[in-house]
Amino acid sequence: MIPAPAPPNPAEVPESGGPADTLPVLPSLARTFRAFAIARALLGVLLLGVQSLLTLYAAAPPPLSVLLVCAVYALLALPVPLWRSPASFVEGPVSGRPPLPPGPIGRRGALRPAAWGATLGVDLLAFTWLLALSGQQANAMALFILPVLMAAVLMRRRLALAVASGVVLVLLGHAWWLSLTGADAALQLTQAGLVGAGVLAVAVLTGGLAERLARQERTTQASLELARQQALLNRLMIEEMQDGVMVVDRSGTVRAANPAALALIGLPPLAGFATFGLQSQAQWLPLYQVLQAAYATGVCHEGGEQLALELSSQGHVQRRHLRLRLRFTRWQGVDASDELCLMFVEDVRTWRARARQEQLAAMGRVSAGIAHEIRNPLAAIAQANALLEEELQAPLQQRLARMVADNVERLQRIVDDVLEVAPGVSREAPLIDLRQAIAQIGADWAGTNGCATGESGPLHLDLGQETLCSRFDPDHLRRVLVNLLDNAWRHCSGQSHAVWVRLAPRGRAAVLLSVASDGQPIAPDVEPYLFEPFFSTRSRGSGLGLYICRELCERYGAGIEFQPRGPGARHRNVFVITLSRVSSPA
Repeated sequence: MIPAPAPPNPAEVPESGGPADTLPVLPSLARTFRAFAIARALLGVLLLGVQSLLTLYAAAPPPLSVLLVCAVYALLALPVPLWRSPASFVEGPVSGRPPLPPGPIGRRGALRPAAWGATLGVDLLAFTWLLALSGQQANAMALFILPVLMAAVLMRRRLALAVASGVVLVLLGHAWWLSLTGADAALQLTQAGLVGAGVLAVAVLTGGLAERLARQERTTQASLELARQQALLNRLMIEEMQDGVMVVDRSGTVRAANPAALALIGLPPLAGFATFGLQSQAQWLPLYQVLQAAYATGVCHEGGEQLALELSSQGHVQRRHLRLRLRFTRWQGVDASDELCLMFVEDVRTWRARARQEQLAAMGRVSAGIAHEIRNPLAAIAQANALLEEELQAPLQQRLARMVADNVERLQRIVDDVLEVAPGVSREAPLIDLRQAIAQIGADWAGTNGCATGESGPLHLDLGQETLCSRFDPDHLRRVLVNLLDNAWRHCSGQSHAVWVRLAPRGRAAVLLSVASDGQPIAPDVEPYLFEPFFSTRSRGSGLGLYICRELCERYGAGIEFQPRGPGARHRNVFVITLSRVSSPA
């Protein structure tokens, strides 16, 4: 699993006055603006209603100008909550920057000039006019709290303080004007000063709180985005894993599984995953039993457990051996019934092949080193034996010398075979026509072994008519194919078409080369060791033939495997080489 990145530090998140390109538009700002817009609309309707009632029923009705100001304010405030993406508030794209999102909130996370002009500007003008018309009544002073709060929350700190300072100047100017008309100057200025101090305090405290909440929201958004990306990466990694992974609860319900796990237990790839129970089908009961035993004992074997599933598909039953490893979630404070099990499922053949590959790679390096050390002593023994053979006269001694020479020659072949597949400098393989190359190799091999290739001959070449090209060294291809033909010829019946060589394309990217024999099927207990070095069923065999074939195939990006056929087939022993297909040059 990829380690999750550290969440952003709130202290590193820029304030609302930071660079324009680094601050995303927060969803809460749009909601807050809408709340203020609704409050302004309600306030406008309330002021209009109250002034209308006073005009109709009060003994001393207010001037009609007050009613007119309230009506105009209500008309201007009512449409604001309905704003969505008015064109007047959408700024054009700036060179080198992404286009601004629509709406009254700008890139810096604050009101755009047109938006605060149509809201705060209208509020300040309307409330200032109402304050001037109210005379010595201080009721209109409380109205200024709304634009100050709105500026502190939705504007940058400097602009918010500028709005609050403007309100204080309006209040002080109104008090000074009243003092000129005969009102008590000390009382009016004191009252205006106290209200102004409160306005400034509200602006500072509300602005600081709003910035703190905005930073926390940005931090939360960044953490959620990192968590979303982490979950997406983990999901992609699990889906691409070759090993199966399933999340199973105590009842045996599979809550999540990757495609590899579904394929291993015999389910087709699903477009959308749906939970299912391991106890719902008889073929999955071994999995369910292992799961219940692990839940009951609370013990998970580190090396895993092996089991066999009898999977049925289209009337055929296939026995599949799986390796199972379990891991439980051990969280404190979680109810035991909610404990989940992470089940890793792996094909036993794949697991064994990987283990053998690692073992053989190490063995190959050691064998190559030993072969280098053996070559020089063998050459000395061969030379000394040849000199000694010239001096020997007795038949028994000559026969012993020939035995030494034969065994030295055999050891030299083994050394050459080991060095052939030893790691070395790889060179680019030439592009060859597989059909022509295999036909030539088959003809040469048949001539050497006295094997006919006609309609009634033991060797049958089915190469098709299509030109199939691949990159493979011709000498190495000859060595691989000759080795497979020798093995097939050694164990075949010798009848017509006893050995079958077939070349066929597989899609546009691969070519399949098959060598089949009608001999006795290879025993199942021998099959896992076919490609291991120094394993042979013959007393005179070196056990390096198939191992060298596999190493040479892997050198050129090809693969070789043994694919046994069922009891009804004539050619039950089939070795298949998968080569990369390359387009032939024009």
